[in-house]
Amino acid sequence: MIKKTLYFGNPAYLSLANGQLVIKLPEVEKQSNLPTVLKNSSITTLPIEDLGIIVLDNRQITLTHGLVTALMANCTVIISCDEHHLPFGLMLPMMSNTTFNERVRYQLEATLPLKKQLWQQTVKRKIENQAYLIGTRTSKSIAYMHVCADRVKSGDSDNQEALAAAYYWKNIFPDIPDFIRGQDGLPPNNLLNYGYSILRAVVARSLVISGLLPVMGIHHHNKYDAYCLADDIMEPYRPFVDQTVLDIMAKNEQIEELKKEIKRDLLSIPTVDVKIGGKRSPLMVAVAQTTASLAKCFSGESRKIAYPSFP
Repeated sequence: MIKKTLYFGNPAYLSLANGQLVIKLPEVEKQSNLPTVLKNSSITTLPIEDLGIIVLDNRQITLTHGLVTALMANCTVIISCDEHHLPFGLMLPMMSNTTFNERVRYQLEATLPLKKQLWQQTVKRKIENQAYLIGTRTSKSIAYMHVCADRVKSGDSDNQEALAAAYYWKNIFPDIPDFIRGQDGLPPNNLLNYGYSILRAVVARSLVISGLLPVMGIHHHNKYDAYCLADDIMEPYRPFVDQTVLDIMAKNEQIEELKKEIKRDLLSIPTVDVKIGGKRSPLMVAVAQTTASLAKCFSGESRKIAYPSFP
C-alpha cells in the first residue's frame, strides 16, 4: 500500500481523535462568533494508518503530543522545513520491528567484506540508472557510464562513483552546460535538494520498519550524520529524483523559486514508477523491498540487495 504524503504550508492545528489526524484552521477556530456547524465543516480528518510522510512548512503549525506518538507508532515520517522552506529536520520512531534487537545485532556484526560487496552493488546500480537517464533524456553517449559501472570493484576502491558523477552532472542538463552539483549551487540544485530530502525520508522510514539502524551505514560514516545508512541505500534511487526534476524543468521556465506546483511534483516522488524484481512498482513500495533485502543480507539469508531500475 502506498502511504500518503501530506504537505502543510499554512498555519494549522493538528491533533488526534479516534485514530484520525484532525486538521483545524486557526483562522476559523479563533472566530468565537462563528456557528459551531461552520467550524466543524472546516475540519478535515484522515486515518493515521494511511500516512507515510508529513511535511511541515510553516512556523504556525501546532501538533499535539498524542498525534506525534500515534504518527511514530505508525512509522510516519515528520519533516520540518526551515525558513527557506527546505526540509531541515526528520523525526522517526526509535524502533518499529518486532525483531529489532536481532536485526540490529546482525547489522552491527556485518563484516567489512560484506559491506564492501553491498556498496559495490549499490554504486553499480546507481551508475546504471544514471546511464539510462542520460541515454533517454539527452543525445550524449553513455558508453563511458557503462565502462564505469563495469569497473566498480568491492567497496568501489577506484571511486568509479565519482568518475561517473563528473560525467553525469556535466551532461544530464544539456541546457545548462556549466552546471555544478552542490547543496548551495544554482538551480536546479534547489529542486534536487528538495527531492533528495523527500527520498531520504522515504528510505529512512523503510529502514526503521525493516528493523535497521539508519545511523550505521555500509559506506557513509560521517559522525555528524544520523542517517548514514539511508544515504547509502538511497543512491540508486537518486536518478528517479533527477528524472522528476527534468520533468519539472520541461514544463516550468522559472525554477529559481520552489513554487507550490513544483513542490507538489517533488512530493509525488514516493509514487514514481520503478522496476524492481522484474515488476513495476511505486518507489515507496520498492524501497521497502530494498531495505527488507538489506536486512536479509545482514542476517546471511541473501548476498544481494534488491535495487530498482527504470521501467
